[in-house]
Amino acid sequence: MPQLTAAGIDPFDESVYRALLVRHTAAPAELAGDLSCSAERVARALDRLRENGLVGRLSGTRRRYAAIEPGAALESLVRSRTADLDGVRAAAGELSRLFTTAQQGSFEQVEVITGGEALGRWFVQLQQEAREEVITLDRPPYALTTSNPVEATALTRGVRYRAVYAPEALEWPGVLSDIRELVDHGEQARVLPGLRIKLAIADRRLALMPLSLDFTAEVRAAVIRPSALLDGLIDYWELCWRTATPLDAPADDPLNEEDRQMLTLLVGGLKDEAIARQLGWSVRTMRRRISRLHEELGAANRFQAGVIAARRGWI
Repeated sequence: MPQLTAAGIDPFDESVYRALLVRHTAAPAELAGDLSCSAERVARALDRLRENGLVGRLSGTRRRYAAIEPGAALESLVRSRTADLDGVRAAAGELSRLFTTAQQGSFEQVEVITGGEALGRWFVQLQQEAREEVITLDRPPYALTTSNPVEATALTRGVRYRAVYAPEALEWPGVLSDIRELVDHGEQARVLPGLRIKLAIADRRLALMPLSLDFTAEVRAAVIRPSALLDGLIDYWELCWRTATPLDAPADDPLNEEDRQMLTLLVGGLKDEAIARQLGWSVRTMRRRISRLHEELGAANRFQAGVIAARRGWI
């Protein structure tokens, strides 16, 4: 019997979500077989579930989805509605039991968690518990999915997001368009070459950091509570933020949008092929536009172009 209607979840969408919880990850066609319906209908339901922060799309060319831990994911929906809260919370409890991988936390200053799913659940929980600000350092690889549907919900309730991205992140399929969508909703985004860690900090009181970037082996991450270590990580993030290049431009930016995007990606450290791919150009077209931009700026090379544009406040 569907129980999430009061939280704004369509009964069919709930059945898709339950089926995905059982499988953990699945493609629309696989769930369509479980539910005896068309893959197109399931795909539309998955898109709605993603918008509500209940599922995430996995990275890669194939369209696959992963369920986000229900106990944390549903809480943001519960806060936005006052009717039938008891029924929604009961559904969240039932779905959490289906997930079967929940893990009890501790109150140590540094807690080590294991597994990609545990890392994903903590990332969701950290954002949903944030009241003022979430700051991140973002770079590949990704434990489950490149998208972060929880952020859009948090932004609507007034949580500030500031993110520093490695150039490698912008080369992953769909990531740059996701970032620009989040920027439209209020995220402040910058790019910085050379990032060697992934990090998320909520309200400067709780941090999550993978202990290794080798996600082919057993994933281990640290949950860090108020301590000298947390203070040091906050200081490091601030240094990265001051050094990074903004992905959005000021309102009086004299560059056209395409040239600004090209220059931002160039300064961010992306290679010619990656920039051309992100902008939908040929490499030849991209290099011709760089040459024209050099002339406009009076720059002899790409480094000078970035310095001059930054001094003028264009990037």
